[in-house]
Amino acid sequence: QVQLVESGGGLVQAGGSLRLSCTAFGRTISTNGMGWFRQAPGKEREWVSTIEWNGRHQYYADFVNGRFTISRDNAKNTVYLQMNSLRPEDTAVYYCAGDKGPNGSTWHGDYDVWGQGTQVTVSS
Repeated sequence: QVQLVESGGGLVQAGGSLRLSCTAFGRTISTNGMGWFRQAPGKEREWVSTIEWNGRHQYYADFVNGRFTISRDNAKNTVYLQMNSLRPEDTAVYYCAGDKGPNGSTWHGDYDVWGQGTQVTVSS
């Protein structure tokens, strides 16, 4: 059974940066697409970004607008989300998730493993 553990969240001023990490324990994630989702208070969970199993292709939600970069290091069993130019509307709990297949998806139902989440708060 794989466990995903996120870290790197925190409080940052608008315009600042954070780097989220998601490390898998229990088995390799090197053959799985991986994604980041977020959920703000009172809102539904929304997809942020996805990376294919080999890191060759990455996909982003429109609201990212070039500010975030997803990457992975399969040797470390870890996925990252570098977030720059953060805005107050980026405030949310960010979740890492493992896809059932190798390519990743924008739909949360395709993911069968989830981390516990890490809080990101952006002050204005």
